[in-house]
Amino acid sequence: METEYKEKEKEVNVSNRNSSFNYKELVFRLLALSLTLVAAVVLGVDKQTTTVSLTLVPSLPPVDLPVTAKWTDLSAFVYLVIVNAIACAYAAISLVILLVTRGRNKLVSLILLMLDLMMVVLLFSAIGATGSVGLIGYQGNSHVQWEKVCNVFDKFCHQVAIAVFLSFAGSITYLLLILLAAVTLHNK
Repeated sequence: METEYKEKEKEVNVSNRNSSFNYKELVFRLLALSLTLVAAVVLGVDKQTTTVSLTLVPSLPPVDLPVTAKWTDLSAFVYLVIVNAIACAYAAISLVILLVTRGRNKLVSLILLMLDLMMVVLLFSAIGATGSVGLIGYQGNSHVQWEKVCNVFDKFCHQVAIAVFLSFAGSITYLLLILLAAVTLHNK
């Protein structure tokens, strides 16, 4: 009876090895979808209005003006939202393709691998652009007389930082998908 149980266990292990569907890839794609979706939403709803005192003439009292910071004010932030939306949509489409093909079509796997590479490149470029603009907003730049603004728009800047972090995590997830594909190809 024990040998019969071991034979059945071997059959299950052999059938699991022959299955080309990779559940790790499914989890990573779900994670990439979630991270890029949340990053796009966090930055896409980012807006803060505050009152700034402006002194026009030293002899007159300062004038209080309401000033609003929106994610649409800077092209780097718009780029990050668009890239995260693209990466999120791609993750959803690739999930459907993965579930339909069950990971058995080599051509589809190769195309997904190339598109994963493109998502990493797009996300890293958007993160770099947003990070550089965010750093100027946080520290300012005395050489060109740009004042820092994150001391005034603290909530806005924190949301940008969170979106950049989530985008970075999403890009690392796509990078892990690429590494997973390389390991899978190496093992075959």
